[in-house]
Amino acid sequence: MEYKEGVRPMTPEDVEAVACLEQTCFSESWSENLLCSGLECSLDTYLVYGTESRILGYCVFRCLGNEGELQRIGVEPEFRGRGIARKLMEAMFTLARMKGVQTMSLEVRESNEKARNLYESCGFKQEAVRRGYYHNPLEDALIMWNRRI
Repeated sequence: MEYKEGVRPMTPEDVEAVACLEQTCFSESWSENLLCSGLECSLDTYLVYGTESRILGYCVFRCLGNEGELQRIGVEPEFRGRGIARKLMEAMFTLARMKGVQTMSLEVRESNEKARNLYESCGFKQEAVRRGYYHNPLEDALIMWNRRI
């Protein structure tokens, strides 16, 4: 598959940089060990966006049959709003379709309006709420689905 400019599969050499980005983007970040084990899981796909010297964003999605789940997407704060997350989402959709995915879900903090706007622009719609799902701070998770990948 040919990737969008700057997007490529994540490699073990990227784990340390992605783990740092995890800590920047999420209050409940994934560890290097979890990232490494995910790279070895046949159900998961890890993508990064960056230059030759720096990773600026990444995403992780899981495919189970004809359903997918966006598990993580993060972009360096100073590079947000430049289309990086959208490029990662587009690459994810292309790969998901190639794997037979027809629908995809995700969870997002209720207060994360910028992410929600991105997801809605990519065809996701809110279908449910998980009360008190997130911690640090305590917050509801909105469950969104795109039923037409």
